[in-house]
Amino acid sequence: MDNPTQRMDEAPARFDTANRLFLRLYQASNLLHKTGTRAVSAYGATTQQWAVLGALARPVAHDRGLTVKELIAFLMVSRQNLTAVLDRLETAGLVERIRAPGADGRLRHVRLTAEGTRVWGEMLGSIRRYYASALEGFSTEECVQLFQLLDRLRGSLARMAEPEGE
Repeated sequence: MDNPTQRMDEAPARFDTANRLFLRLYQASNLLHKTGTRAVSAYGATTQQWAVLGALARPVAHDRGLTVKELIAFLMVSRQNLTAVLDRLETAGLVERIRAPGADGRLRHVRLTAEGTRVWGEMLGSIRRYYASALEGFSTEECVQLFQLLDRLRGSLARMAEPEGE
Protein backbone atom coordinates (compact mmCIF):
# COMPACT_ATOMS: atom_id res chain seq x y z
CA MET A 1 0.00 0.00 0.00
CA ASP A 2 1.19 3.55 -0.69
CA ASN A 3 2.70 5.57 2.09
CA PRO A 4 0.33 8.57 2.72
CA THR A 5 3.32 10.80 3.54
CA GLN A 6 4.96 9.90 0.27
CA ARG A 7 1.73 10.72 -1.61
CA MET A 8 1.51 14.11 0.13
CA ASP A 9 5.14 14.85 -0.78
CA GLU A 10 4.33 14.02 -4.41
CA ALA A 11 1.18 16.15 -4.41
CA PRO A 12 2.89 19.45 -5.35
CA ALA A 13 4.73 17.79 -8.23
CA ARG A 14 1.56 16.03 -9.38
CA PHE A 15 -0.39 19.31 -9.21
CA ASP A 16 2.31 21.13 -11.19
CA THR A 17 2.32 18.39 -13.82
CA ALA A 18 -1.49 18.37 -14.01
CA ASN A 19 -1.57 22.16 -14.24
CA ARG A 20 0.94 22.15 -17.10
CA LEU A 21 -0.90 19.30 -18.85
CA PHE A 22 -4.27 21.03 -18.76
CA LEU A 23 -2.70 24.29 -19.92
CA ARG A 24 -1.16 22.43 -22.88
CA LEU A 25 -4.54 20.85 -23.68
CA TYR A 26 -6.17 24.29 -23.57
CA GLN A 27 -3.48 25.74 -25.83
CA ALA A 28 -3.73 22.78 -28.23
CA SER A 29 -7.51 23.13 -28.34
CA ASN A 30 -7.26 26.83 -29.20
CA LEU A 31 -4.69 26.11 -31.90
CA LEU A 32 -6.80 23.26 -33.25
CA HIS A 33 -9.75 25.64 -33.69
CA LYS A 34 -7.59 28.34 -35.28
CA THR A 35 -5.60 26.13 -37.64
CA GLY A 36 -8.45 23.71 -38.29
CA THR A 37 -10.80 26.48 -39.34
CA ARG A 38 -8.09 27.79 -41.66
CA ALA A 39 -7.76 24.29 -43.16
CA VAL A 40 -11.45 24.17 -44.14
CA SER A 41 -12.11 27.88 -44.65
CA ALA A 42 -12.20 27.47 -48.44
CA TYR A 43 -15.45 25.56 -47.85
CA GLY A 44 -16.88 28.25 -45.56
CA ALA A 45 -16.62 25.84 -42.62
CA THR A 46 -15.46 26.09 -39.02
CA THR A 47 -14.03 23.29 -36.89
CA GLN A 48 -17.44 22.89 -35.25
CA GLN A 49 -19.10 22.48 -38.65
CA TRP A 50 -16.31 20.13 -39.71
CA ALA A 51 -17.02 17.95 -36.66
CA VAL A 52 -20.76 17.82 -37.36
CA LEU A 53 -20.27 17.03 -41.05
CA GLY A 54 -17.72 14.35 -40.14
CA ALA A 55 -20.07 12.78 -37.60
CA LEU A 56 -22.87 12.67 -40.17
CA ALA A 57 -20.58 11.33 -42.92
CA ARG A 58 -19.69 8.20 -40.94
CA PRO A 59 -21.17 5.06 -42.51
CA VAL A 60 -23.30 4.36 -39.41
CA ALA A 61 -24.98 7.77 -39.75
CA HIS A 62 -24.92 8.57 -43.44
CA ASP A 63 -28.23 7.05 -44.60
CA ARG A 64 -30.61 7.60 -41.70
CA GLY A 65 -28.74 10.45 -40.03
CA LEU A 66 -28.55 11.00 -36.29
CA THR A 67 -30.94 12.54 -33.83
CA VAL A 68 -29.86 15.78 -32.19
CA LYS A 69 -29.54 13.84 -28.94
CA GLU A 70 -27.19 11.34 -30.62
CA LEU A 71 -25.10 14.17 -32.08
CA ILE A 72 -24.90 15.88 -28.68
CA ALA A 73 -23.69 12.65 -27.07
CA PHE A 74 -21.22 11.85 -29.85
CA LEU A 75 -19.70 15.34 -30.11
CA MET A 76 -20.06 16.14 -26.39
CA VAL A 77 -21.51 19.59 -27.05
CA SER A 78 -24.46 21.50 -25.66
CA ARG A 79 -27.82 21.56 -27.41
CA GLN A 80 -27.55 25.34 -27.79
CA ASN A 81 -24.15 25.18 -29.52
CA LEU A 82 -25.21 22.31 -31.76
CA THR A 83 -28.48 23.99 -32.76
CA ALA A 84 -26.62 27.10 -33.93
CA VAL A 85 -24.16 25.01 -35.98
CA LEU A 86 -26.99 22.93 -37.47
CA ASP A 87 -28.93 26.07 -38.38
CA ARG A 88 -25.92 27.42 -40.32
CA LEU A 89 -25.28 24.08 -42.04
CA GLU A 90 -28.96 23.76 -42.96
CA THR A 91 -29.02 27.31 -44.37
CA ALA A 92 -25.95 26.40 -46.46
CA GLY A 93 -27.82 23.36 -47.78
CA LEU A 94 -25.35 20.86 -46.30
CA VAL A 95 -27.64 19.11 -43.80
CA GLU A 96 -31.34 18.47 -43.51
CA ARG A 97 -33.60 17.65 -40.59
CA ILE A 98 -36.07 14.92 -41.47
CA ARG A 99 -38.85 13.29 -39.51
CA ALA A 100 -37.88 9.94 -38.09
CA PRO A 101 -39.90 7.08 -39.58
CA GLY A 102 -42.65 5.91 -37.24
CA ALA A 103 -42.12 8.80 -34.84
CA ASP A 104 -44.89 11.09 -33.64
CA GLY A 105 -43.56 13.95 -35.75
CA ARG A 106 -41.35 15.52 -33.12
CA LEU A 107 -38.31 13.26 -33.48
CA ARG A 108 -36.08 14.37 -36.31
CA HIS A 109 -32.88 13.01 -37.73
CA VAL A 110 -30.14 15.21 -39.10
CA ARG A 111 -28.36 13.93 -42.18
CA LEU A 112 -26.14 15.18 -44.93
CA THR A 113 -27.81 16.41 -48.09
CA ALA A 114 -26.39 15.42 -51.47
CA GLU A 115 -24.60 18.78 -51.46
CA GLY A 116 -23.30 18.10 -47.94
CA THR A 117 -21.91 14.75 -49.07
CA ARG A 118 -20.27 16.42 -52.07
CA VAL A 119 -18.73 19.22 -49.98
CA TRP A 120 -17.56 16.72 -47.35
CA GLY A 121 -15.84 14.71 -50.08
CA GLU A 122 -14.06 17.83 -51.30
CA MET A 123 -13.05 18.79 -47.74
CA LEU A 124 -11.39 15.42 -47.14
CA GLY A 125 -8.29 16.39 -49.13
CA SER A 126 -7.74 19.48 -46.97
CA ILE A 127 -8.48 17.49 -43.82
CA ARG A 128 -5.99 14.76 -44.76
CA ARG A 129 -3.29 17.39 -45.41
CA TYR A 130 -4.13 19.08 -42.10
CA TYR A 131 -3.81 15.78 -40.18
CA ALA A 132 -0.53 14.94 -41.93
CA SER A 133 0.93 18.35 -41.09
CA ALA A 134 -0.34 18.42 -37.50
CA LEU A 135 0.95 14.90 -36.77
CA GLU A 136 4.25 15.26 -38.62
CA GLY A 137 6.97 13.87 -36.38
CA PHE A 138 4.61 11.46 -34.62
CA SER A 139 4.87 7.76 -35.40
CA THR A 140 1.69 5.78 -35.89
CA GLU A 141 2.36 4.09 -32.55
CA GLU A 142 2.67 7.48 -30.83
CA CYS A 143 -0.60 8.59 -32.43
CA VAL A 144 -2.32 5.47 -31.13
CA GLN A 145 -0.84 5.99 -27.66
CA LEU A 146 -1.92 9.65 -27.61
CA PHE A 147 -5.41 8.64 -28.76
CA GLN A 148 -5.63 6.06 -25.97
CA LEU A 149 -4.41 8.49 -23.32
CA LEU A 150 -6.78 11.24 -24.45
CA ASP A 151 -9.62 8.72 -24.53
CA ARG A 152 -8.89 7.81 -20.90
CA LEU A 153 -8.81 11.51 -19.94
CA ARG A 154 -12.08 12.09 -21.82
CA GLY A 155 -13.63 9.22 -19.85
CA SER A 156 -12.50 10.72 -16.54
CA LEU A 157 -13.82 14.13 -17.50
CA ALA A 158 -17.11 12.65 -18.73
CA ARG A 159 -17.63 10.97 -15.36
CA MET A 160 -17.20 14.37 -13.70
CA ALA A 161 -19.58 16.18 -16.05
CA GLU A 162 -23.21 16.72 -15.23
CA PRO A 163 -25.58 15.50 -17.91
CA GLU A 164 -26.47 18.19 -20.42
CA GLY A 165 -30.05 19.41 -20.28
CA GLU A 166 -32.31 18.53 -23.16
